[in-house]
Parts: sequence; structure tokens; C-alpha cells
Amino acid sequence: MDEQIDILLATYNGEKYLEEQLDSILNQTYKNIRLVISDDNSKDNTTNILQKYAQKDNRIQLYLQPQNLGVVKNIEFLLNKVENRFYMLSDQDDVWLPEKIEKTVEKQKETNADLVFGDLEVVDKNLNTIYESFGDYMLLNKKIKKYINTNRINYLYNCVTGCTLLSKKEYIEKILPLPTVSKHLIHDHWIGLIVSLNGKLAYMPEKYIKYRQHGNNEVGTTKKSHSMNNLNDVRNLFIDVKIGVFSSYVKYNNKFPKELQELNVRALKYYEMLKQKSKINFKGWSTFHDLYKTENFMYYIENFIILNMPAVSKYIFKIRYGILKILKKR
Repeated sequence: MDEQIDILLATYNGEKYLEEQLDSILNQTYKNIRLVISDDNSKDNTTNILQKYAQKDNRIQLYLQPQNLGVVKNIEFLLNKVENRFYMLSDQDDVWLPEKIEKTVEKQKETNADLVFGDLEVVDKNLNTIYESFGDYMLLNKKIKKYINTNRINYLYNCVTGCTLLSKKEYIEKILPLPTVSKHLIHDHWIGLIVSLNGKLAYMPEKYIKYRQHGNNEVGTTKKSHSMNNLNDVRNLFIDVKIGVFSSYVKYNNKFPKELQELNVRALKYYEMLKQKSKINFKGWSTFHDLYKTENFMYYIENFIILNMPAVSKYIFKIRYGILKILKKR
């Protein structure tokens, strides 16, 4: 018999799409699952829906939080409830294709990976396709292919989408607590990072989730920088994200190997310094190089110019933005 897999589902005011997601999980071709749900004190009909399903299917273990924990603490609560060797994460508003669990488990057995994650099909509220590949749209697939066998896969940016992952329980102790230092470092980023520092990741380019975008998603596909037509706004956002990420890394520096602990501290100081620079900067180039030295040449140069030469790059940015607008990519 197939071993049991824990599916972790954090819910909050999700009545609109919840039943469709529950049906897609409970009707998987892989039947031996334990669906662990924690509702974060919803104010709509979510709890009634969950209780109805829990009464019908004994594979559901339901927790109703007496007060709102927030998304991070709710996911942390669920991670502490994992009993089986493997667990998966689920959003409340997507749709899983019937073979999602089966294919993910097959990938894990084939690769002996400690964490498996995959691509998604991005859809609208009615499940009409918006983007065939989340990985292509977010420019992740090339990064994943390059870094899948290294701890760079989730260090400088997040390549792991939480609702696609299957991982081993044995890493949860290293993962917890989930950082709450910054909104710019979310749980799937951290889970993917910590497992990559200690184990092996595998990627499925196949898409077994319809990743629904409906305007109320906690995390979605919106690229804030795409709506910005001023380089300073883009640069400030980029720096704020990196400060948030590296502040989290530094707080939990003991979870990193020694060579990265030192880089984490330098990187945080570097981005905090850049926040005060508005024209041209060459200070801290060695830190920039250590962070980006494995990136391709164009990515390296683009990021160096944006971060360190805003007085020059703002003119290039205006031209580039205009061309992209003509091509309807902005």
C-alpha cells in the first residue's frame, strides 16, 4: 500500500473557491492522504464548509483556531502537526489535477529528493488560462535549471512555490520557526532555502495545479515593478526586498553554513548602504560580486547598474520602459 502523505491546508475566509479545492484534493488518484486543515478564525462560511467535509471524509483532520494567528503562524501550526514521513502544502483557492500527488511522489522516488516542487498553470477566477507556465512568466525556469543542485536555488531569490512542494518531515525542525522579520521573505522561500542548505531538491516542469488568481490572493503573480515607470521606485523596491530577506537570514544565521553566515551579514550592510546612495556607488563591490558572480553576464551587469549607478541607469530605464510599453509588456 502507498505510504500516507500529510496535506497541509491553511484556510481563512476562503468560502468562494474552497469546495472546488477540497474536491480536487480528496479525489486524487493517490488515495492514502491525511488532509490536515487549520482555519484561522474565518468570518465567512469557511468553517461550515470544512465541518461538512470533515464529517463526510475521515481523512480530514480539522483545527479551528479560536483567534486569528496570521498566515505565517497558521502554517507553522500545521507544520507542527505533521505525522507522516512526507507532507505537501496546499492553497485554499487552487485546483489540483487528479494525478498531482501521484506524480509528485513518483518524482521523489525517482530522484530521492528531500523536497520536490513544480511549475503551475496560472488561471483566472473561472480557471481560464492566463499563463501556461508560472516558471516562464516569473523568469524562474532558467534559474531553476541552473541552480537545482546547489543551495543557490533559493538563496538570492525564491524559486519554490509552496503549493507545489512535497518535502520530508525530518527537515521541519530545521525550518521552524518560520521568520516573521519581513513580509518579503515568505514561508515557501524559507522552506525551500533551508532544505536546499541541508538536502536535495528536484523540479517537475509539468504543471499539476491550476493556480488561481482572483484579486484576493495572499500571494500571487503580481510583479509590482512592472507597474513602475520610475527607476528609483524599482530600485527602492528591489533594495527593500533584499533588506527584508537578508535581515531574516541574519536573525537566523545559525541555520546557515559558516561561509554564508559571513556573506549574509555583509549583504545586509551592503543593501542598507545602497538605500542611502542616489547617484553612483562603487563601495561594497566585492559583496555584490560574491552575491551575483554565478549569474549570467547580462543579469550581473543589469543589477549592478540599477543598484549602483541610478544616476546613469534612469535614462536607460526610461527608454527600455517605453519599448516594453509599445510591445504591450508593461
